[in-house]
Amino acid sequence: MNTLAPTFYRNLTCGLAAMLITLALSLTFVQSTAVAPGTRAAAEAFVPIEPLHAWFGQPEPAVLVD
Repeated sequence: MNTLAPTFYRNLTCGLAAMLITLALSLTFVQSTAVAPGTRAAAEAFVPIEPLHAWFGQPEPAVLVD
């Protein structure tokens, strides 16, 4: 039984997937470091940043009662 073709196609598929993942991560890194920290690009829209307590958990620490 010939296993050369299935092995080749499996390796080709895995290689292409790895290249796609690497390309996507590289592009996101380049985009995130395109401007200096503390500055915004001219075309970038303002997005308000919400505090983390608005997303997760309680707004204040829980009070322990004996």
